Amino acid sequence: MPVKTKGTVNIGGHDISISNPEKLLWPEAGITKLVYLEKLAVLAPYLLKHCQGRYLTTIRYPNGIHGKSFYQKNCPEPVPPYVRIAEQGGIQYVHLDSLPTLIWLGNLACLEFHASFDRIGQPEQPTEWILDIDPSLDEEPRIMRAAWLAGELLRSLGLQSVPKTSGATGVQIIVPVEPDLTFDELRLFGQFIGEYLARAHPELFTVERLKKNRGALIYLDYLQHYQGKTLSAPYTPRARQAASVSTPLYWEEVREGVHPADYNLHTIGERLAKHGDLLDRVPAQNIRALLDFITRKG
Repeated sequence: MPVKTKGTVNIGGHDISISNPEKLLWPEAGITKLVYLEKLAVLAPYLLKHCQGRYLTTIRYPNGIHGKSFYQKNCPEPVPPYVRIAEQGGIQYVHLDSLPTLIWLGNLACLEFHASFDRIGQPEQPTEWILDIDPSLDEEPRIMRAAWLAGELLRSLGLQSVPKTSGATGVQIIVPVEPDLTFDELRLFGQFIGEYLARAHPELFTVERLKKNRGALIYLDYLQHYQGKTLSAPYTPRARQAASVSTPLYWEEVREGVHPADYNLHTIGERLAKHGDLLDRVPAQNIRALLDFITRKG
């Protein structure tokens, strides 16, 4: 029987208990809880930036990625004094805005961090539009080609965007936008993008919501971007054997057909040190005129 151990770290003046630091969370990648917490500290400036101001849902794996898991929306108890809460719809969400909070969640084996599209206190003003490109097959060698085609369409419309691996099997395309459109208005824009791509490439894309009716087609999920819904946050780890991390990409990397597993807890630190956050390189864009043109054309 393994010996249970426990220690304490002090972060920002707060003592945080660390239990079972040698527990393997990603066995194939050789990542123990202690190693995971060290990697979270590296990710913190980037992960916190994209979770701050949003309602957080975590997925917990108390016995590692091959054990049972559960979604956690309400803040775990007891709540440390440094953890801030954001209430919405009767749920007490964690407001992930500090390194102590992140390490506390990591010790609880929160291995995935999913952030809401709506912002705390600004529920109707999204600051990005996101297209979720979701393969129907477990292994989808066409996923980067699919992302490239979607990016080409956005470029033809004069929009700058950032592709990001989900950290699992999909890719998301993020368009930072000025907060002057509602979720409903942006959904109309997403519908146009999705339906156009599905018509232009019927052998590759579908906007069919029911998975059983998609066959091998890649689903363009423009409906996910909506108030109350979440998506894997940029730089969240994922509970996959490779310990993959949801990572923003250069479009050149998409064109070269990179594999999402190449971006993982072992490699992400070096990438961030070299390239920084690619999402910082694209400004917020005003797409109201483009949306008006699309809706006028029907």
